[in-house]
Amino acid sequence: MSSPTLPPRVVLLAGPSGSGKSSLAARTGLPVLRLDDFYKEGDDPTLPLVPDSADIDWDSVRSWDADAAIAAIVELCRTGRTTVPVYSIATSSRVDTEALDVEGAPLFLAEGIFAADIVARCRELGLLADALCLRGRPSTTFRRRLARDLREGRKSVPFLLRRGWRLMRAERAIVERQTALGAHPCARPEALDRIAAARAGRRLMPRAEQDAGLPAEPTATRTSST
Repeated sequence: MSSPTLPPRVVLLAGPSGSGKSSLAARTGLPVLRLDDFYKEGDDPTLPLVPDSADIDWDSVRSWDADAAIAAIVELCRTGRTTVPVYSIATSSRVDTEALDVEGAPLFLAEGIFAADIVARCRELGLLADALCLRGRPSTTFRRRLARDLREGRKSVPFLLRRGWRLMRAERAIVERQTALGAHPCARPEALDRIAAARAGRRLMPRAEQDAGLPAEPTATRTSST
């Protein structure tokens, strides 16, 4: 008699804007839930402003619908499929919806700058396979983010420059905050290693502990729900 198929779990992939989350997620070949598609729309009266500015603070978690993102993750873990919004950052609006199906994969990625803010809730719900925060050089992140945002026409050039400069100065604090929320800080190679381990039902210790020669964590055994 074959063993029952285990429900999928989620790897939350956080990190500063421009840190390479989307490209890393695509490289894994796993299904990906784009958390940026759960931004609030530009006419939402609850949107926060950058202090001493008329700019909307799209880097504040208050500009994002965490409850809707959690609901999509729960449905993916329970049924393997859900319907998600398609968000246009250029127009600050939801322009469509689309079906997302994990197609029997043992886990999927949920990536976005607010992923760390839902680590605790996903863990409490028993859905979390791992939570990662990509980190790198702030100057590299600045260049990558600006090139992407200009290429995609996300916002006006003055806005992108103001935001980019602000985020570059705040990048270390952003990583520290996401780490405090439960996301493991790492560069791309370690992130790929940990995702591969989660895919195989294991969990890796941080590389610093591996390099120190500490024993590896035992393989975790998952049990199916009834």
